Amino acid sequence: MTTASTLKPRADSSAHKSVERILNMPAANAASPWYKHLWPWIIIAILACSVALTLSMVTIAVNNPDNLVNDNYYEAGKGINRSLDRELLAQTLKLRAAVHLDDVTGEVDLRLNGDSQPQTLELNLISPTQPEKDRKIVLTRSGSESGRYIGQLSDKVEGRRFVELLGSQDEHVWRMFEEELVSHDKELLLGDEPLQGAEDLKN
Repeated sequence: MTTASTLKPRADSSAHKSVERILNMPAANAASPWYKHLWPWIIIAILACSVALTLSMVTIAVNNPDNLVNDNYYEAGKGINRSLDRELLAQTLKLRAAVHLDDVTGEVDLRLNGDSQPQTLELNLISPTQPEKDRKIVLTRSGSESGRYIGQLSDKVEGRRFVELLGSQDEHVWRMFEEELVSHDKELLLGDEPLQGAEDLKN
């Protein structure tokens, strides 16, 4: 028959073992390491995305800098500090020009009327926002037809452009400058619009 004195040591032994198990529990059960939780990784992912986005924007800004204005025709195209003396000379010479762009051959055929017939002309097709799309064509006067100038365009140009025609008369450069919608099936007319700002320059 089991006595009370026999049961007491067993009970004390069981309690002692339970206390030992509690004391020897791994620390992970009480407080797991941060890397075993989800939220720290979410925060790290957000910060990593922000850094990657910032670096990509910096890279784009460095590789695609704003183009500096390095000639007065861009300023003229944007209406900033236009120099009208050359355009006034073209107006004084009563110059008019018609430009045709051949869609198949890329030939530029220009007919110039007025009191100036230089040996060569320079035709600039200027993009208002993308300088890499600018095109410069040197036109040579035809030996068989008065007032006709021929040049060659390397690729197709379409869309809104600032059209600039430069020539010279008695060692003075004249310019015709207008904004036009360029297409290969449309003739461009220069000198058919009034010269804005000329009144202020004359005064």
